[in-house]
Amino acid sequence: MGIAFNNKNLSAKDRIVLALDTDSLEEVERLVKLLKDYVGCFKVGPQLFLACGYDAIDLIKNNGANVYFDAKFHDIPSTVAKAASTLVKRGITTFSAHLAGGSKMLKTTAKVARETAKKFNQPTPTILGVTLLSSFGQRTLTEELNVRMNIDEYVSHLTYLAQESKIDGVIASASEAKKIRKEFSDEFIILCPAIRPTWSVVNDQIRVVTPADAIRAGVDYMVVGRPITAAEDPIAAANLIIDEIEEASKIIEV
Repeated sequence: MGIAFNNKNLSAKDRIVLALDTDSLEEVERLVKLLKDYVGCFKVGPQLFLACGYDAIDLIKNNGANVYFDAKFHDIPSTVAKAASTLVKRGITTFSAHLAGGSKMLKTTAKVARETAKKFNQPTPTILGVTLLSSFGQRTLTEELNVRMNIDEYVSHLTYLAQESKIDGVIASASEAKKIRKEFSDEFIILCPAIRPTWSVVNDQIRVVTPADAIRAGVDYMVVGRPITAAEDPIAAANLIIDEIEEASKIIEV
């Protein structure tokens, strides 16, 4: 089944998107069977999809789990729209596209994806816009991309573009999410990548945050990978993250 993100009444488990950064169907099957009751959905990205294609997605769905396809589409409008239509026909109804692709790409993709869903009796798709990759810092943005805004300003600018283009939400770090949540309605979805609990290793990410940081910033969903998948006991690691989310949520409610 595809997952249509709904950011209301979320349990701690629902908020966890587990990244399947592998190229092995056997590993996918192991992780899905082991963790489907401890996470909300499984993220399929380029590494897994290029290695295993739709077999990986079908395996996840056939085990009763939800799929988020982190496509990060970025191409001319017609190409991205056709790709999105193909995904929806296959029952993949939550996917991502780069907001830097521009409003025409985003609007065309949203329109075609939703028309395809209606035609083929699929759930209305959820499209999330990539703001800035979590491996980027201010130096990369300024010196390599020649963007003169600071990261917060740039992400906010792209988020307004997402809203105007009828995109359902954005992918942004918790440090930017706080501002986004203040400026946009609670219906607007925020997915936070690069989640690293305090007990885990940062690896190649730069703008990383803890699960508690993400909750305090108003994030709806958070992507976790190696802190769970590479743990000696993945279930125990997932439970630690669930506990951290629950504790942070209680403090906010109070």
